[in-house]
Amino acid sequence: QVQLVESGGGSVQPGGSLTLSCAASGYTLGTSCMGWFRQAPGKEREGVAAIARDASANYADSVKGRFTISQDNAKNTLYLQMNILKPEDTAMYYCAARISISCLPGMTSRYYNYWGQGTQVTVSS
Repeated sequence: QVQLVESGGGSVQPGGSLTLSCAASGYTLGTSCMGWFRQAPGKEREGVAAIARDASANYADSVKGRFTISQDNAKNTLYLQMNILKPEDTAMYYCAARISISCLPGMTSRYYNYWGQGTQVTVSS
């Protein structure tokens, strides 16, 4: 059974950093494409970053240069390093997986088959 469990969220001041983790089980991370999405109250879910099996990555324009997506296949874990956080980064963050022999680092939620429950990130002074 595929399971994704996010952790690492919390409250931080503007300019601070957080690292989110997504522990995958029930499959091997290296056989999938993975993505991080976020959803703020009253807004649609949006793609933040995605990574393919060859480690190629895509980022939303709003986080380029501040966020880095990575994965550790030995730990079967996906990460999102978030630096220079802004109040507008406040949202529930979700990781998602598309388990496929051929996949791309997609940035739309419909592309993904499996989702975690989310971890809250709050950026406030």
